Amino acid sequence: MHSDGILGNREGSGRKWLRRRERWLVVLGVILHAVYMLSIFDIYFKTPIVHGVDPVTPRFAAPAKRLVLLVADGLRADKFFELDAKGNQRAPFLRSIIETQGRWGVSHARPPTESRPGHVAIIAGFYEDPSAVTKGWKANPVEFDSVFNRSRHTISFGSPDIVPIFCGALQHTTWDTYPHEFEDFATDASFLDMWSLDKFQSLLNRSREDPKLKELLQQDNLVVFLHLLGCDSNGHAHRPFSSIYLNNVKVVDHVAESVYNLVQDYFKDNRTSYIFTADHGMSDKGSHGDGHPSNTDTPLVAWGAGVKYPRPISSSNHSDCGFRFVDDHVHDTPTPVEWGLNEIERVDVNQADIAPLMSTLLGLPCPVNSVGSLPLDYINMTKSYTSLPGNAFGMEQAVQKNNRGKIYLYGSMVTGMLCLLLLLEQSPPLYHAYIIMTSFLWVRIISEYQFIKTLWKHLSRRRMNYIIKLLAITAISVFILEFLVNSFTERKLYTWCFLIAGATASFYLFKSIPWRSGIPIYVCLACWFLSLFTLMPAEIPDNNQLVVSSGVIIIIIGIVARWLDLHAGGRKYWLSICNCKLKSSKFSSLFYLQALLVALSSVMVYLSTVHRTEKRELLASHQLINWSVAGFSMVLPLFSENSLLSRLTSIFLGFAPPFLLLSIGYEAIFYAALALVLMAWILFENTILNLNIVNKSSDSTKSVTNHLIHGSDNRSLQLSDVRIPLVFMVLFNVAFFGTGNFASIASFEISSVYRFITIFSPFLMAALLIFKLFIPFLLVICVFSAITKLNQVPRLGCYFLVILFSDMMTIHFFFLVRNTGSWMEIGNSISHFGIMSAQVVFVLLLFALTNTYTKDIHCNSAVSSTRKAN
Repeated sequence: MHSDGILGNREGSGRKWLRRRERWLVVLGVILHAVYMLSIFDIYFKTPIVHGVDPVTPRFAAPAKRLVLLVADGLRADKFFELDAKGNQRAPFLRSIIETQGRWGVSHARPPTESRPGHVAIIAGFYEDPSAVTKGWKANPVEFDSVFNRSRHTISFGSPDIVPIFCGALQHTTWDTYPHEFEDFATDASFLDMWSLDKFQSLLNRSREDPKLKELLQQDNLVVFLHLLGCDSNGHAHRPFSSIYLNNVKVVDHVAESVYNLVQDYFKDNRTSYIFTADHGMSDKGSHGDGHPSNTDTPLVAWGAGVKYPRPISSSNHSDCGFRFVDDHVHDTPTPVEWGLNEIERVDVNQADIAPLMSTLLGLPCPVNSVGSLPLDYINMTKSYTSLPGNAFGMEQAVQKNNRGKIYLYGSMVTGMLCLLLLLEQSPPLYHAYIIMTSFLWVRIISEYQFIKTLWKHLSRRRMNYIIKLLAITAISVFILEFLVNSFTERKLYTWCFLIAGATASFYLFKSIPWRSGIPIYVCLACWFLSLFTLMPAEIPDNNQLVVSSGVIIIIIGIVARWLDLHAGGRKYWLSICNCKLKSSKFSSLFYLQALLVALSSVMVYLSTVHRTEKRELLASHQLINWSVAGFSMVLPLFSENSLLSRLTSIFLGFAPPFLLLSIGYEAIFYAALALVLMAWILFENTILNLNIVNKSSDSTKSVTNHLIHGSDNRSLQLSDVRIPLVFMVLFNVAFFGTGNFASIASFEISSVYRFITIFSPFLMAALLIFKLFIPFLLVICVFSAITKLNQVPRLGCYFLVILFSDMMTIHFFFLVRNTGSWMEIGNSISHFGIMSAQVVFVLLLFALTNTYTKDIHCNSAVSSTRKAN
C-alpha cells in the first residue's frame, strides 16, 4: 500500500480527482491568506480623515494678521535648549525670546518620527494617515485640511520633499524649493536653511516694486512657512553631537532672528505671531523613526501677537494628575538642569496641538480633522470672561469628567425619586417641572466643584486688599441694585442719583485731569440736566413748541459732536474715540442729510399737530412724509463712518426723527438729555482708560495695558469692570422710567401715534407706542456696546453680569409679590416681578438688534493714542 497526496490513498481514476482537489485547496489557501493579509490594511491602515465635516468659525477676532512658522527638521530638544561645554547658549536669539517675549516647551511627537508625519501633525493637527504607508509617506493618499488651506495666502520655501505636500495643490500659495541635488550628505547642509531665508528676503524686496505682491502681503490670514532641512541632513551625515550639527543650531537661530527682523521692519504693526519648532529629533546614531525621547522630544518657542509673555515657575503653575503625552511622557517632567531654564515656566504640548494654536492666533477655523487641543497657556486671549488663570482648569478636566458622570447619575436618581413621590401624591404637572429644574441647576453647580475649588484657591492666595476691594464692590453693587428695586415705585430717586453721580464723577475727574479739558464740567451738567426729568409728571402734557424746539437742540448736539469728531482728536482724552483724519465728502453729505431729516421731522411735527388741532384729518401727504422720514432715517447710520463718535452721532441723529414724530411734550428733550449723559459716560470711561495706561499702578491695569499693547480684541473682566454693567443697569432703567411708568402702558398718551395714523388700529398703534419706548433703550445699548469695545472687555461677559444683577433684583421682587391689598397694588407687584423676569430676554433681543449698528464700530488704540498725546 502506498499513499498519494495529502488526502490519503485513492485507486484508479480517483487519483486525478484527488490532484485537482489538492490544487484547488492550495489556490483557495493562497487566496484566503492573501485576503487575511490584506485585511490589516482595512483594519489598521484606514485613513482617519472624515470628509464633509463643517469648519467651526472662531467666535473671537484674530490677535494676529499673519503667522510665521519655522520648522527645523531633525532638531533635538536637548541640543537646542542645553548650554554648551563653556556655558554659552547655542541659540541666543530664541533664548532671549524665551526669557523676555514668549512661551516655550517641548513638543511631543508620536512615532513614526519621520518628516512627513511630523509636518502633518504640526500643520494639519492629526497624526499621520496610516494609509500613507503604501506610498512611503511621500504623497497625499487623500486630501486633508490644514492651516495652509484655511489661510488667505501661504508663502513657503524649503525642501522639495516637504513643501509640495502642503502647497502643491493649493491655489492661494507662493512657494519654491531647491533641487534634490542640493541635499548632499558629504557637505555642511546648513546652507539649505540660508537658501530658505534668502528666498523669503528676496520676496519682500521684490514686493517693494510689485504693487500686487505688496497688496497680497498686507492681507490678513497670511502664513509664512520656512522649512529648514539643515539639522536633519547634518544629523544623518555627522551625528547630532558633532560640531557641524551643533553649529547648525546656531544657523537656525540666525535664520529665526533674521526673519523676525525682516518681518518687523516690513510690516511695523506688531500683528505677527511666530512659531518655531521641529518635526522630529535625531538619535545618537543619526537616525529617527522610533519612539525614543531623542526622536519624540522637539523644541517649541512661540512669541508675538496673541502669545503670552514668560512667567516664573511656581508650584501653583502646574498640577500632576497622571496626564501623559502621545509619546507616553508624563506631564510635568522635570526640566534638565543643563538647559538652564528651571526658573521660567515650561509648557509642553502634543505636536498636534500646534495646529489649533496657529489657527487661533490667525482667527481661522481649526483643520477639520485636527485631534489637537488648544494649549491655553500659550494664548494671550480669554475662550472665559474672568481674569482667573487659564491653567487653573487645564489638567483637572480629565479628573473632573469621570466624577461628573457619577454626579449626573446620582442627580438623576434623586430627581426620579422626588418625581415619583410627587406622582404618588397626585401633584400637578407644574410641580414636577419645579423639581426637575431645581435638581438640574444644583447638579450643574455641584458638577463644577472643581471650578469652585479652584476659585477658592485663587481667592485665598490673593492679598487682603484684594479681598477688601472685592467685598466693597459687592456691597456697592448690592446697594445700587436695591436702589433700582425701590425706583420702580419712586421715580424721584433717579433725581438724587444723577445729582450725586454728576458731582462725584466731576470731582473725580477734576482730581485726575486738567479742568481746561472741560470734561469734568460737562459730565456734571449733563447728569444734572437729566435729573430734572424724573421730577416731571408721568402723564406727559401736550407741548408742540417743546417738541419742535427739541429738534433744534438735537441738531445742535449733532453739529457739536461732528465738530469734536473732526477737530478734538489732537486732545489727549479724545484720541481714542475721534477720527480727526476723516476727510471723505461722502460721510459729510450723510451728516448733512441726517440733520436735514431731523429738521424736516420737526416741521412735520408742527404741521401735523396744527391739522389735528383744527379738527382736520391727517393729510395723506403728511402721513406719507412722516412714515418715509422715520423709516429712511433709521437706515442711514448703517452707512456712516465706523469710528466710535461718528457712528454713535449718526445713530443718535438716525433715531431722532421717529422719536420726535412720536413725541407730544417734554420726552423729546429727554431724548437729547439722555444722549448727553451717554456721551458723558463715554468720556468718563475713556478718561479712566487713558489714566490707567499712563499710571500702570495696579495688577489689573498692567493686565489691561499688556493686552492692549499685544493687540488682542478682548481681555478678561477685572473687578473694576463691574461698574460698566452697573451703570448700564441704571441708565437702562432711566430709559424705562425717564418719561413715564413703563409698568402701566396707560400712562403713555395714545396721541403720540397720531402723526402716523388716526384711524383706530389697536395693533399698529400699540406697536408704534412700544417702538417709541424702545428707542431710548437702543441708544443705551449702542453706547454700552461701544464702551465694551473701547475698554476691550467681552460684551457677552458684561451681559452675563447684567443677567446676574437682573436675577438678584428678580429675587427681591419675588418676595415683594402681594396677594392682599387693592387690585392695583397686587397688579403692580406682579408686573414689577414680570418686568424684571422678562428683562433678560428683552435685553438679549435688543443686543441682537443693535448689533447691526455697532458690530463694526472702531476704536483707536488707547495705548498708541496716549503715547501720541504724551
